[in-house]
Amino acid sequence: MTPDGESGDAAYVISERAVETLPPSLNFLSITGDYSEGEILTASYGYVGGHEGKSICNWYLHQVETDSGTLIPEVSGILQYRITKDTIGKFISFKCIPVRDDGTVGEPKACMGTERVRSGSPRLLSLQILGEAVEGITLSVDKKYWGGEEGESVFRWFRTSSDGTHSEIKGATTASYMLSLDDIGFFISVSCEPVRNDWARGPIVLSEQIGPIISGPPTCHSLEFVGSMVEGQRLSFVASYSGGERGNCIIEWFRVKSNGVKEKLIAEEYLGLSIEDVGRYIELIYTPVRNDGMRGSPASIKSEVIAPGDPMGVELIIPDCCEAIEIIPQKTYFGGEEGDGKYVWYRSKDRLHESTFLDLSTSDDDVLTCGNTLKYTPTLEDVGAYLALYWVPTRADRKCGKPLVSLSNNQISPAAPLVSNVRVKELSSGIYSGEGDYFGGYEGSSLFSWYRETNEGTIVLINGANSRTYEVMDPDYNCRLLFGYTPVRSDSVVGELKLSEPTDIILPELPKIEMLALAGKAVEGDVLTAVEVIPKSEIQQHVWGKYKKDVKYQWLSSLDIEDSSKSYERLSSQHSCSYKMRLEDIGRFLKCECIVTDLFGRSSEPAFAETGPILPGIPRIDKLEIEGRGFHTNLYAVRGTYSGGKEGKSKIQWLRSMVGSPDLISIPGEIGRMYEANVDDVGYRLVAIYTPIREDGFEGQPVSASTDPIAVEPDVLKEVKQKIDVGAVKFEVLCDKDRSAKKVPGVGTLERRVLEVNRKRVKVVKPGSKTSFPTTEIRGSYAPPFHVETFRNDQHRLRIVVDSENEVDLMVQTRHMRDVIVLVIRGLAQRFNSTSLNSLLKIET
Repeated sequence: MTPDGESGDAAYVISERAVETLPPSLNFLSITGDYSEGEILTASYGYVGGHEGKSICNWYLHQVETDSGTLIPEVSGILQYRITKDTIGKFISFKCIPVRDDGTVGEPKACMGTERVRSGSPRLLSLQILGEAVEGITLSVDKKYWGGEEGESVFRWFRTSSDGTHSEIKGATTASYMLSLDDIGFFISVSCEPVRNDWARGPIVLSEQIGPIISGPPTCHSLEFVGSMVEGQRLSFVASYSGGERGNCIIEWFRVKSNGVKEKLIAEEYLGLSIEDVGRYIELIYTPVRNDGMRGSPASIKSEVIAPGDPMGVELIIPDCCEAIEIIPQKTYFGGEEGDGKYVWYRSKDRLHESTFLDLSTSDDDVLTCGNTLKYTPTLEDVGAYLALYWVPTRADRKCGKPLVSLSNNQISPAAPLVSNVRVKELSSGIYSGEGDYFGGYEGSSLFSWYRETNEGTIVLINGANSRTYEVMDPDYNCRLLFGYTPVRSDSVVGELKLSEPTDIILPELPKIEMLALAGKAVEGDVLTAVEVIPKSEIQQHVWGKYKKDVKYQWLSSLDIEDSSKSYERLSSQHSCSYKMRLEDIGRFLKCECIVTDLFGRSSEPAFAETGPILPGIPRIDKLEIEGRGFHTNLYAVRGTYSGGKEGKSKIQWLRSMVGSPDLISIPGEIGRMYEANVDDVGYRLVAIYTPIREDGFEGQPVSASTDPIAVEPDVLKEVKQKIDVGAVKFEVLCDKDRSAKKVPGVGTLERRVLEVNRKRVKVVKPGSKTSFPTTEIRGSYAPPFHVETFRNDQHRLRIVVDSENEVDLMVQTRHMRDVIVLVIRGLAQRFNSTSLNSLLKIET
């Protein structure tokens, strides 16, 4: 080409051999960009060595420049990397391994960043308020921060009124805010100034407003006690309230026992802990109340167990003291339940300082211990001295407090002089001594006097009798003596005169019984007589002769038969000098008590006389009689009074006696106390002979009793008279034809018969039948040996005997019928023969 730009023909030249490819390599490698959080780093490199294939590119993090680094896998194969928060403060490197398109790998090459990654400028990506716009709700901040590690970002909460007035809420500088009463009706917003942990600050961001804020329900968010849980402390509380303007919230204090039982206390802001609270719990129930009266849910808090306070004596005062008047100190204790404190009373001549009694390690003759209980009654020894009380307050668990000492302000004053229990004592016969118990300081020269009391009650001073002893004189008989005692204290203070009780009437010697004797034998039924023996002394003879009023007797009997211990009981109705011994006295001991009474109403010492065991008397029966109505169908009983020891098997025999005849007819087998009469007894007297027999077999004299003649029972008598007056009657009877006299009664074949009776004879007829005529089986007059027999063992049977060859046994339905037949036949037979009924009787048993 020419200088002026004209070009000539091209000429070509070709190398002798093909151009060779260089191995894959990087001729340069670099990282560009700002090493700051959020920025993008770009890696670039120069490749040589043929056509590039898929070279391997990776980013690495390093704590220091010399370490091997940590692969960042999410950006492998990418030439750009956005710096994240977790890389702040670290080094970033880029490493590339060249690879040709034919897969040939070259030497790797790395590039290290020039500086550590820096944090980004702090800023907020978003800011909003979370929570309801209701009072009492805690609002929280929701934000997104960017720019390294966040430090203490600055929050400010703002209150905006409806007219747009904007004001910061003082003290609200955290990420949360509880809406309060002051926020009601306002809008709330929050600002945040982002601050990095290295104090770098970003731009302030203001959130959107929420609101207006409305009132919430009255709520107590927290409730805490204020004060110490110890007796004597004042307990209060702190409660956080929300829910509109606070009204009169309800405060309730409770004392809770160990078993869970609650006791309501007061409803005030404070509670003073007392002894009653010790060992128990205190529970506070706080009910929030809005000013419109709306109540919220109660909140409660329960304390730990209230501990007792340290034992302490608050007050100890000794009142004015006087002899014999019990001192009750005025004391006040504090410190849990009081235990048995230590009390010591001291007596001192002089009024010492309190400190003297707090340390009595050295003996002091002027200070004496005189009591060990809370209360103390001054004695005579305390008069004129001072008293001090040493008190160690002690809790129930035996913990002791600081001792207290209290002293009496004045000396112990003596009591007013008085005397009690004034009495008269008999020293010997006719000589008396006056005594009394003095009280009231030290006794001086007390005054004594004697008085005589007449029966009319007049009390007369006995002149010249002014000593403690007195000898009885003649005018004193039949009077009483009194002793007068006027107490006088050593300082001449005179007390009130006291008289003794009157003595017994002054009387001569009591009449006495020297011995009591019993006259008579100690046998049942006999009489014992008590005879008293008078002493032979002249005085007793005179007393018995002049002053004896009467002699009283009391008889006693031993409780058990042959009682060796001889325990006696009084016989209430036996008060005479004589006593007749009874059945119940047999085997027992008798005692007679004798007391003589004089004209003055005095009684002597009792004298006694005793017997040996009372022996049984001869058996006998008194007042024997037979009881019964007097008819032949009645039951009769023998009655009598037995005496003579315990009755044994006494004998009784029943007999019949014809009126006007001394003869007695024995009734065989009738030996009991009861007898049932029958038709055979009609017209006779019943006689019972009673032979008393003692249990040892000894027999007494027999005694008899009889009845009036036995009469026929009225209904039977009426019927018998009617039939006898007719003179001829028939009776339907039954006959045992096959029975012989030796057969057992009631055995055989009974056949119907007709018994015909008239004034001349008796006939038994067998009735006729269709095939036979009536036949007479037995017939006879009333001439002897005719008789009618009855049987005591069968009240329906009778036997008619004409003679030894002719007799018949008949049966009737009732005893009444049998008695009518027998009495009719006997009545007709008596009238026909004029024979005594006694000769007609014959009884078979």
